[in-house]
Amino acid sequence: MANSAQAKKRARQAEKHRRSNASHRSMMRTYIKNVFKAIDAGDKTAAEAAYKAAGPVIDSMAGKGLIHKNKAARHKSRMNAHVRAMG
Repeated sequence: MANSAQAKKRARQAEKHRRSNASHRSMMRTYIKNVFKAIDAGDKTAAEAAYKAAGPVIDSMAGKGLIHKNKAARHKSRMNAHVRAMG
C-alpha cells in the first residue's frame, strides 16, 4: 500500500494510464478484427477500406508505446497480404 504522497500520486497515475491503455488496446484490436471480418466475408472493397482505417490506428498505438513498432509492422504486413490475396 502506498504511504508517501509521491507513491499515492504514482498509484493514481498508474491506474489512469492503465485504463487509457486498455481502452486504446481494445480500439486497436477492434480495427484489426474489422479487417479480418471483411476478409472472411469476401468483400475486398470493405477489407481495403478497413485496412486503410486500421493502419494509422496501429501506427498511433506504436507511437504511444502501447505496442512495439515491429509488432505494428507485422500486423499491417499480414493484414495487407491477406487483403491482396483476395480474388
